[in-house]
Amino acid sequence: DQAVIRLQKSAPSGTILIDAPATCNAMSREMVQQMLDALSDFHQDKSVRCVILTAKGTSVCSGVNLKEGQSQSKQRDAIEQWHRIASELRELIESMLRLPKPIIAAIDGPVLGFGLTMALACDLVVTSPKAEFEVPSSRHGLVSGLTVPLAAFRLGASFASRLVLGGQRIDAKGALALGLSHREVDSDQIWAAAHEWTLKIAESSAESVQLGKRLLNEMVGESLLMNLSSGAAVLATACSTESATEGLEAFVSKRQAKFP
Repeated sequence: DQAVIRLQKSAPSGTILIDAPATCNAMSREMVQQMLDALSDFHQDKSVRCVILTAKGTSVCSGVNLKEGQSQSKQRDAIEQWHRIASELRELIESMLRLPKPIIAAIDGPVLGFGLTMALACDLVVTSPKAEFEVPSSRHGLVSGLTVPLAAFRLGASFASRLVLGGQRIDAKGALALGLSHREVDSDQIWAAAHEWTLKIAESSAESVQLGKRLLNEMVGESLLMNLSSGAAVLATACSTESATEGLEAFVSKRQAKFP
């Protein structure tokens, strides 16, 4: 099946749907570009007041496409490629933060790695009891350079430590208690709940909402954008290590990694 980002419009909401069943909705470089295009489309559409980010299938997003990453590692200019990939991922997250319209994540399943990064870049989060959050990057010899600053910004450094260093998996109830999720509904109500929130937001002044989001993400979170740049650099550097090479090969071969 072709990995795609699909767009659906039900004004006042616009939905971005991750639909890559063959890779458990892992984000390829092409899909990252499709996401950027989707955000641009909804930015320009005045009838869309909020963007809903959701996914098709049992996995919401299993992170970046590690098979694609492993093929990059074998190229002669691997370090340059990793820096380019990290820059593309950072650009997507910054575009989500800077989008003047609120983004609501509708999460009905596991969210791993970069999937969690995208969820943290959303302004509001609706989950079902199936939602789970985890950062498995260190098991693959990688570093979650973009997840760390966002997790610390949204929920504090203690929460970031539990995820990134402790490797803890957060279930739906835990996410709600921590403030990672703002509302829990049944799976069959997940999109409807996000759309209902959009209807509520659409009653307010678009300009007021836009300025409120900007105040939160760009003024209160002024250091966040700088930290994302630093995080992207760390991510790229980690990807070019022996540990990353081994971790990615182990992932593709479906075996236990043996780190140097």
